[in-house]
Amino acid sequence: MSRLSNFYLLTYNSLQAFGWTISLYRLLDSFVATKSTSGAYSSVGELICFLQTAAFLEIIHGAIGLVPTGVLLPLMQWGGRVHFLVAVVRQLHEVQQLPSVFITFLAWSLSEVIRYSHHALNCLGVGLFWLTYLRYTAFIILYPIGVTIGEMWLMYQAIPFMIKNNLYADAFGKLPFSYYNAIKVLLFVYPLFFLKLYLHLFKQRKSKLGKQHKKKRN
Repeated sequence: MSRLSNFYLLTYNSLQAFGWTISLYRLLDSFVATKSTSGAYSSVGELICFLQTAAFLEIIHGAIGLVPTGVLLPLMQWGGRVHFLVAVVRQLHEVQQLPSVFITFLAWSLSEVIRYSHHALNCLGVGLFWLTYLRYTAFIILYPIGVTIGEMWLMYQAIPFMIKNNLYADAFGKLPFSYYNAIKVLLFVYPLFFLKLYLHLFKQRKSKLGKQHKKKRN
């Protein structure tokens, strides 16, 4: 990798790590101050929308070979999150105060602070075993929490409000199904996408932590 590419990746990952750290701080500060999860979107919603939308760059990174992640799996995760954020939560004020928003944002913020910090330090040639261990272990708990009682539960709760507000009626007007019917189908197949990504993360864990243990023994 060229020095310019490495500098770019260092800058990108550092900015994302900083942004998600701010998100995590604001989220927890709001919860402590109000003793409620209802302020999650008002405190960090727009920031997370920006950070997650900007993460489209990671799909480009994989497409041009800047990083060895490929395109399909990053696109699946990015598409699922941006749809959840921009198409559902941002459009329906009625769901923005639900606990599932707080749960999702907390799981995302924790995982992304770890992931981007790990990537940024790797660009500097710094390998911290404990951070690598967290990077490839925390997802075991955070990922299913964020997907199931976070994203999926909120989209299910949002269906009555989609019907009430006739969400995206113009866009779906000429189709034989409505947006909320599409969401029902999406909720049915969501676990399949989740499983594919989850198993991929376990493969990464086995590969990365196996190498770390070998280095430690040597």
